[in-house]
Amino acid sequence: MTHHDIRTKLIVAGRILAAEGHGDFTRGHLSVRLPDDPGRFFMKPHSVGLDELTTENLLTIDLDGNVVAGTARRHSEVYIHTEIFKARPDVVSVIHSHPLHCVALSATGRPLRCYSQPGALFGDGVGVYGDTIALVRSSELGRGVAAALGPHRAVLLKNHGVAVVGAAIEEAVITAIMLETAAKVQLIAEAAGRPAPEFPRDDIEKLRRQISQPEQFAINFAYLARRLERRT
Repeated sequence: MTHHDIRTKLIVAGRILAAEGHGDFTRGHLSVRLPDDPGRFFMKPHSVGLDELTTENLLTIDLDGNVVAGTARRHSEVYIHTEIFKARPDVVSVIHSHPLHCVALSATGRPLRCYSQPGALFGDGVGVYGDTIALVRSSELGRGVAAALGPHRAVLLKNHGVAVVGAAIEEAVITAIMLETAAKVQLIAEAAGRPAPEFPRDDIEKLRRQISQPEQFAINFAYLARRLERRT
């Protein structure tokens, strides 16, 4: 995949995330590591929405947070991305957003439960970062987010938002959407009363393996991209 192809896919990813409830004014950002230079990544710039990415305003940033290409303003929370990329060589794409139900669930202090099929994707757990509600504007805070993420697909930043990762842009985007759906279902179920027990762990694990195949992420990303095109 060429750099142009990667930029194009990142632009589509931003539009999908905005359409699926991950937009919060110009807050939130996403990135993708360069396959031919894993010490650098493309990232959304400051002051634009997730749905306003262009090939011209995307930034190229190194693992110290320095802009090495591009003229737009860099996000101050770049350290979420740099520190996760440093800690997780397997991660290709990072998303930070403020989806409503994930923020609400994080505020309860309750763990994410497998009350839905999307919830099963996180059957092995999600991280929780509770050091601060403030913006993650330093390497030290970014390292805290990365440590809380650990080996997981996602980390809830308490009262703030989420950081979601994937081995491809498609995986990160679909994971972020499924995380928000899982949180929404859980909040509805818990508000309705005492939820019934979750399915046995081996049953949940079976489903998790089925829905976490790379092909599944790619198929669903492509569907959402087509749906966007039909709306324009």
